[in-house]
Amino acid sequence: MAVRSSAAPPTPWSRNLAEPQIHESAYVHSFSNLIGDVRIGANVLIAPGTSIRADEGAPFRIGDGTNVQDGVVIHGLERGRVVGDDGNSYSVWIGNSTSITHMALIHGPAYIGNNCFIGFRSTVFNARVGDGCIIMMHVLIQDVEIPPGRYVPSGSVITSQEQADRLPSVKESDIQFATHVVGVNHALRSGYQCAENVACITSVRDEQSQSSTSGWSEMNTYSYSQANGSLDAHVVNHVRQLLAQGYRIGTEYADERRFQTSSWKSCAPIQSSREADVLADLQACLSEHSGQYVRLIGIDPKAKKRVLETIIQRPGGKPVQVPNNGSGYRAAAPQSGYRPTTTAASNGQVPQGRLPGEAVDLVRHLLAQGARIGTEHADARRFQTSSWHSCSPIQSSRETEVLSALEACMAEHAGEYVRMFGIDPRAKRRLGEMIIQRPNRKMVAQHRGGSSQSYTAPSSSAPGGYASTSRLAPDVVQQVSQLIAQGLQIGLEYADERRFRTSSWNSAPPVQARRESEAIATLESFLAEHSRDYVRLVGIDPKARRRVVERIIHRPNGKQVGGTSGRAFTAAPASSSSHSTKVAGGVQVGNGKITDQVRQLLAQSYRIGVEYADQRRYKTSSWQTGTIQGNREADFVSSLQAFLNEHPDDYVRLIGIDPKSKRRVVETIIHKPGEAVIR
Repeated sequence: MAVRSSAAPPTPWSRNLAEPQIHESAYVHSFSNLIGDVRIGANVLIAPGTSIRADEGAPFRIGDGTNVQDGVVIHGLERGRVVGDDGNSYSVWIGNSTSITHMALIHGPAYIGNNCFIGFRSTVFNARVGDGCIIMMHVLIQDVEIPPGRYVPSGSVITSQEQADRLPSVKESDIQFATHVVGVNHALRSGYQCAENVACITSVRDEQSQSSTSGWSEMNTYSYSQANGSLDAHVVNHVRQLLAQGYRIGTEYADERRFQTSSWKSCAPIQSSREADVLADLQACLSEHSGQYVRLIGIDPKAKKRVLETIIQRPGGKPVQVPNNGSGYRAAAPQSGYRPTTTAASNGQVPQGRLPGEAVDLVRHLLAQGARIGTEHADARRFQTSSWHSCSPIQSSRETEVLSALEACMAEHAGEYVRMFGIDPRAKRRLGEMIIQRPNRKMVAQHRGGSSQSYTAPSSSAPGGYASTSRLAPDVVQQVSQLIAQGLQIGLEYADERRFRTSSWNSAPPVQARRESEAIATLESFLAEHSRDYVRLVGIDPKARRRVVERIIHRPNGKQVGGTSGRAFTAAPASSSSHSTKVAGGVQVGNGKITDQVRQLLAQSYRIGVEYADQRRYKTSSWQTGTIQGNREADFVSSLQAFLNEHPDDYVRLIGIDPKSKRRVVETIIHKPGEAVIR
């Protein structure tokens, strides 16, 4: 490294001829000028055009990870000293991870703490600046002490302690800005070092010749591995990007057994937000667990959630080539179209790591709607309990990159279930789910018709339509037929034993099939997939946006539910007179049916209400609320009987209300004018 530095000139006040002391990892540009007792720490950047002269006041200290940018002047008076953090006297002390930006003047005696930002053309003279302060542009600070964590606006002149004490505290956005500047200058330091390294610059040129699509981050990445033979360049770039966005870095490791069960252990916490320290801690974790899997984690400290999980080492200590596309997966080269492998399709097998054609169609359809794509994986045990793990987020909205990321997730979890889903970024909800890989790589649930919100299944091989099987009870098949005939939407929900007890059902995407055979095939496929769960059928009125049917059709023992057994309940829509009680599964006036309905509602802790309407109000859906009271089933039935006796010429409907979600779960017409009142 060619650096213009020299000993301090002999003067009446200094004849020791001290020379600069520069850490080997620091970069001092050849167009900078260092004189005298200047002590430069690790990973420091001294940019072109700087003048650091300890020829009158001395010594100067510039801490680890600090950047001194173009045109900065640092000088000191013969007299006057500050006490550094090490307890010694200095003419100028600059702490760690601090930015001294373009054309700033630091004149001793001066103390600047850690993690500070000194803006363009600002001056600090005979002053102390505490840790974490943000000094903006064209500021004068003289003869004062700035308390830690204060913000000094541009153009300020702070020359009295009273002014200094009134300064506002820095905001989170200011801290992120300062951290970003430090990160950028770490990249510049690496870039300058790379430019002076023949091997490094040659490799960059080779990359440029191989790919014309490289972005800024690839061109400017001088990796920790190139300097020390360890971390991959893209791992370094991931770290740099995460730190620049204010995220924290974590690491986890797992042996072969723990990797199979996703039981990762954490490496020692990385407390620092300085790139050099983080990379050193990463390297230490890799070296300590060279025979194991190691993954990099990005953590959002505000939301307290993970934003990235990327495996950076596999057993044997071989680093993983991590792509730089923001998702932790390799990005496919641009191409005109995507053609998934279709070999072995005739026997229902999908080659490992390759997407079936139905999944490609679904991805294309979701992206066309502006949705994002997500992926989850689960081993056999977690699949049975619906405890899925998320793969790394797919940030791209380009079809080729999304498909490549999906294949990467499938390849990484070859022995597990993998499913993809669409995400509506505005409504923040899922649009569809499809299992794209099973442990034996056999696909069961497929996608047809390009719908982004449906489960579909292979139709029956019987010619001409659906051949009834023993999977669904006949009355369930009949109810599906009635729902489709009336233009209602069919939904599915499932719950394991624990969720069933607390009524915490998981929702599957609505069934979009409009033909009875396709809808029934979809239901059967879903039941096969959730054989150990409770499954209930939901009928939805798309116009009124409410449920009109809820009915359990499957229990964990595999027994299909028919009729009105168990906890199943149904409801008829009341928005139109064309929806009769038969739509709701054949509920008719009769003591047994209504008593069962009341019993089921009470068993699930729902509230019971009643409404009535004469002929005119019924036609306009202007129902009036009635009152029934009771604490026990018999009391409710008796009160309901009395209410029906009072309104023999009105329509009467039974209401079930979920008190937690404050919504109706049942609306069933139990009496019409001219019909016999229950006895």
